[in-house]
Amino acid sequence: MAKEGQSSGLDGIAGALKSAAHQAVPPVHLWNPPYCGEIDMRIAADGTWFYQKTPIGRPALVKLFASVLKRENDRYFLVTPVEKCGITVDEAPFLAVELAVEQAGSAAESDSHQRQMLRFRTNVDDWVTCGNDNPLRFEPEPATGGLKPFLHVRRNLWAKVTRALFYDLVELGEEREVNGEHMFGVASGGEFFVMAPAASIAGLR
Repeated sequence: MAKEGQSSGLDGIAGALKSAAHQAVPPVHLWNPPYCGEIDMRIAADGTWFYQKTPIGRPALVKLFASVLKRENDRYFLVTPVEKCGITVDEAPFLAVELAVEQAGSAAESDSHQRQMLRFRTNVDDWVTCGNDNPLRFEPEPATGGLKPFLHVRRNLWAKVTRALFYDLVELGEEREVNGEHMFGVASGGEFFVMAPAASIAGLR
């Protein structure tokens, strides 16, 4: 249960944001208000939102805050048309927690003419279709020798793909020649997202 002081503070922040967030995805990229300082709010690497070091247990509030999140370079802000306040993001502001695999094209078409579509649900219940506008990227993870996958959600905001879904992506993966090299990756929406050189896929599988 949230502390009383925390609850009143969150309600105050939420009240200031509600009028700005009347749309499902407010046009925060069009807003350039003055900076009003930092809020003691943090998004942990596991996707949990904290306010004053206590988890925010109200999903509706988390969704509201997520809808007015803006990134400028490597900094993150909650934004309204009249003010913006900085928050801390440990790794990525969202998690991709569910994967749906669909095939575009009619059943009469051959497999080669059907296009695989990967749709991801984030931890704030947004569905994102992976493709040209919402690519996947795979970053090396030196500590383990593996990869960390991320999905673009909107306006330079990314979701870290959970480990379980990463294994699903590997199972869906294939080899293709890219710039003269045999690469391993996954296709979605007519795009091919490279994970690693094909020779190293044994480490992924």
